[in-house]
Amino acid sequence: MATRVLIADDHRLIAEGIKRILTEADDFEVVGEAGTGSQVLPLVRRTKPDLVLLDLRMPGLDGLSALEQIKRDHPEIKVVILSASTEPAVIQTALARGASAYIIKSVNPVDLPATLRQAMEGNVFHAIGLPPAGQPSAASELGLTAREVGIIQALARGLSNQAIGKELFVAEQTVKFHLTNIYRKLQAANRTEAVRLAYQRGIIENPLYEE
Repeated sequence: MATRVLIADDHRLIAEGIKRILTEADDFEVVGEAGTGSQVLPLVRRTKPDLVLLDLRMPGLDGLSALEQIKRDHPEIKVVILSASTEPAVIQTALARGASAYIIKSVNPVDLPATLRQAMEGNVFHAIGLPPAGQPSAASELGLTAREVGIIQALARGLSNQAIGKELFVAEQTVKFHLTNIYRKLQAANRTEAVRLAYQRGIIENPLYEE
């Protein structure tokens, strides 16, 4: 039987991307979508999901409050937090309040179904998608954002602009915009040079990209 999922995220593109990924997996069924925090509890009561994929920042009611209410009223329902925040205090608070897993929004969407399966089988109790230790300092010295680092990692895997956009749920034009900023910050002339410089700086582990 498919796992019934309620998606709660006010970012329409992200919600649609998640829905597409889960719909392509045979063992998930999206039974509802909430665009505000205040919609979450009524939808939970109406759709009776097995799992709620919950953004932390939503209008109406913040994700942590929604999490607390879901676990209080429906303790059998698993809740997985999906957030852009990598703050340790936020992650620990979410897990302490009953979240089965905490997924960083920069995580590869392809990995999402597997992570949700783990959450359904038993609590994961850690954050998925955090950057490797030591990476933030090297990237922050150059002024690179978490999204830009994610794009550099995608470049290193040889992905095209279109493939990167699909993976990160953004338009191809947005990827080009980020690449322009990445080249400027790394002082790189092209994709190959950007990956090589990022590798030399320790921002990525292995320069796999070849022109």
